[in-house]
Amino acid sequence: QVQLVESGGGLVQAGGSLRLSCTLSAQTFGRYPMGWFRQAPGKEREFVAAITFSGDGSAYADSVKGRFTISRVDGKNTVYLQMNGLKPEDTAVYYCVASPTTTQAMTSISYYHYWGQGTQVTVSS
Repeated sequence: QVQLVESGGGLVQAGGSLRLSCTLSAQTFGRYPMGWFRQAPGKEREFVAAITFSGDGSAYADSVKGRFTISRVDGKNTVYLQMNGLKPEDTAVYYCVASPTTTQAMTSISYYHYWGQGTQVTVSS
């Protein structure tokens, strides 16, 4: 059984910063590529960022490039999403995800079988 636990969401003014954290726990040891998706009210879930299982590669949605940075603790299944220059359109529930089927930082939702419960990020204008 795999469990993802997120933390770090909250309310911030436009231009501010937040850091999301996510830790994966599993009954059997393994490293997983991990990432973040988000869902705003009335919209579909969308890819935000992902990082390879080894941490040597990453991918970002165009809308967050240059503002968000994904990283992971070396050798562990803990990832962070540093969000700078936040905009009101970044307001959403952010979900941590992990994939058991690849080692790469994939952008397609179909690769991610494991999901956290989500953490709310609200950016006020």
